[in-house]
Amino acid sequence: MRSDYQHLVDEISAALGAPATLEDRDFGLIAFGAHEGEDDEVMDPVRTRSILQRRSSAAVRAWFEAFGIARATSPLRIPPDPAAGVFKGRICLPVRHRGVVHGYVWLLDDGHLTDLELGGPDSPPDPRIAQAMESAARIGALLAEESRAGSELTEVLRELLASPTGARAAAAAALRDALRDTLRFTPGTPLTLVAILPWDTADPARLPSLPGLLAACPLPAADADTPDRPGPGAAEPALAALVRLRQTGSLAPAHTAADHLLRSPRAGGAPAPSGRAGIRPAPVAAGIGVPTRELTGLPGSWRQALDAARAARAEPRLSPVAEWIDLGAYRLLTALPAAAPDPSVGPLLAPAHAELARTAEAFLDCAGQAGRTAQHLGIHRQTLYYRLGRVEKLTGLDLDEGADRLLLHMALKASRL
Repeated sequence: MRSDYQHLVDEISAALGAPATLEDRDFGLIAFGAHEGEDDEVMDPVRTRSILQRRSSAAVRAWFEAFGIARATSPLRIPPDPAAGVFKGRICLPVRHRGVVHGYVWLLDDGHLTDLELGGPDSPPDPRIAQAMESAARIGALLAEESRAGSELTEVLRELLASPTGARAAAAAALRDALRDTLRFTPGTPLTLVAILPWDTADPARLPSLPGLLAACPLPAADADTPDRPGPGAAEPALAALVRLRQTGSLAPAHTAADHLLRSPRAGGAPAPSGRAGIRPAPVAAGIGVPTRELTGLPGSWRQALDAARAARAEPRLSPVAEWIDLGAYRLLTALPAAAPDPSVGPLLAPAHAELARTAEAFLDCAGQAGRTAQHLGIHRQTLYYRLGRVEKLTGLDLDEGADRLLLHMALKASRL
């Protein structure tokens, strides 16, 4: 099907004598025509980034959508704007099927299309535009067909990952059949799950074309069997992305998918409601579960991916993409149910004592070595000793005692989650 898109894009480029680019409605790159000529400005920064990064930025998307492309049913002219990196004008061909916009074909205009009649209430379109719109309609039909197939995979993947243990065998069989029918999937192929947390589910996007990415679905950040286990983040929606691996030990396709999805406008959750612009967007991170060759093992990989994403949001050194196997102590902490802070550590977690908590955590991360800790924090040793004394007084814990150190260290790490 990908070759069909490329053929149709090349067909449009040839008809109008202009470089063409096809993007989905989420501005993810699907195909692009060859760029002829030696005019470097034709490859303006917007088109270059779209091709190299396989996606336009949120700012570019907002700029183009301001011209009404999402509602358009006929070609539109977009003027150049050098300040926005758009050195050449464009003609946008909306790609629709049965009234639904599925994407856009962009034609770069270096001036030779200026007099091209796009058509309107009082004038028919130029025959070349009519031909290009016929090709765009065929693209729309292909995208709609792919979207229907993707919707089926989305539903069966969601059913498997959200189902309780007793229902997973049947759900795994349904996913196996759907993968085999749509993607010629071979049972026994190594798979893993990538979690993007949080994810905006308000406007489902077409699955991007990435190596190994088979299906994706939004889910609550909670386990079906123990919905309270993930703790405070459980109310946030996450994206579950199913990725096929070349071999069990190589997670490169999962990292590629995670990096791409983190750049999506939907990564980071829904935007703040109107009138609440002061609210900071939630940090976004990705987690990767342990690979499995059994579809019934995917719910376990999903729990691991979610835990890894939660840990990556909590711990800067793990972000933005964390593998579950690399979480260390967070493998244990993310598996614990939500609980109130330990009574002795609770007072230290108050906002007024944030600097003391940071100092205590750094001291414990440095294995209790005062010199390393002072250097890490950029403070004098006497300042460090003073702060640690205040920590002991506030919590009642003795930092010379291993058990008290363990309690404090785990409580501080858990508070990040």
